[in-house]
Amino acid sequence: MVLWALFAFHCSLFTSQTVAQTAKAVLDKTASVVSNKSGAKASFTIKGDQMNASGTIAIKGRKFQAATPQASIWFDGKTQWTYLKKNDEVNIATPSVEEQQAINPYNFINMYKNGYKYTMEKKNGHFIVHLTASGKKSISEMYITINQKSYVPSQVRYKTGKGWIIIDIRNFKAASLADGLFRFNAKDFPNAEVIDLR
Repeated sequence: MVLWALFAFHCSLFTSQTVAQTAKAVLDKTASVVSNKSGAKASFTIKGDQMNASGTIAIKGRKFQAATPQASIWFDGKTQWTYLKKNDEVNIATPSVEEQQAINPYNFINMYKNGYKYTMEKKNGHFIVHLTASGKKSISEMYITINQKSYVPSQVRYKTGKGWIIIDIRNFKAASLADGLFRFNAKDFPNAEVIDLR
């Protein structure tokens, strides 16, 4: 009986480790697809935390540029510029991980590698990877829905102290993008007020 209990324990331990490794392998493959060296573009919709917006996003490594009818954001990997059309102003900041996640649905491709545990299930042709923070994180929990054939994510749901944010992603395509796309160009907004928040 004792031997059987030990055997069952080791089997369950092996199974949970295998699931975790499989989930990480799926995330690694997804990160590889999304982190195309030349860049990629997609459409997105964000809902939650008194937020409801749709737009387009371009990504290249850690860089991204997002545009909605209300605002445009550029992030070159360090500095973020946010242009608010209503006020015709540009805010310059150095964003936190949570702030980046709020507008960049692909930020998970960098953050999952440190401080998260993974589980995964397969449903309707998709991997659904569940991440939970192993310590105190601004994003404590996340679900990523990934196409089993293309490894392209179609939805990211994550939990912060304010509740759940849902980001739906469509029309993902690899693209060749210049680095200048991810930096604010003052010439394009000659009348905008610039506010440096760094």
